[in-house]
Amino acid sequence: MPRNKEVMVITTPAVAGQPEIGELHDVVGFHIRLAHGAVYRHFCETFSTLGLTQKQVTALWLVDDHPSLAQTDLAQLMRIDRATTMAIVNHLEARGFLQRGKSPTDARKQTLNLTVPGRRALKKAKVAIYKHESWLKSRFTADEVRLLVQMLARIHE
Repeated sequence: MPRNKEVMVITTPAVAGQPEIGELHDVVGFHIRLAHGAVYRHFCETFSTLGLTQKQVTALWLVDDHPSLAQTDLAQLMRIDRATTMAIVNHLEARGFLQRGKSPTDARKQTLNLTVPGRRALKKAKVAIYKHESWLKSRFTADEVRLLVQMLARIHE
């Protein structure tokens, strides 16, 4: 039986005059979820014309940074499971953005490289990412951005 895909509900911005959130104000996870919703909402708006997801852009970027990257290594760099990585790679390959090859050192591994259309798509995606990053970083000083990245890394590393 096919599994239903999870539907992500994007959070909406706060509206003046809404009731206060009470004790949730001190719950860090609640604020992380709200921040994630705001960042994801802006990302979707910024990327709406590209037809690429965050994970797909990340995969393209990492493969560009690491030519002939093994698909298993891509999964590790992205910190996602191999099945999800395979689905992302399959999609990008079907769109003509990635090309699979055989590893010269390990016959069990597949290597990944960008195609010319993949490089063009990544170039457009990087423009959108820099626009998105500018929007996000505009809320902080340069020192606060460095500190925020350090603090968030403590959670996910």
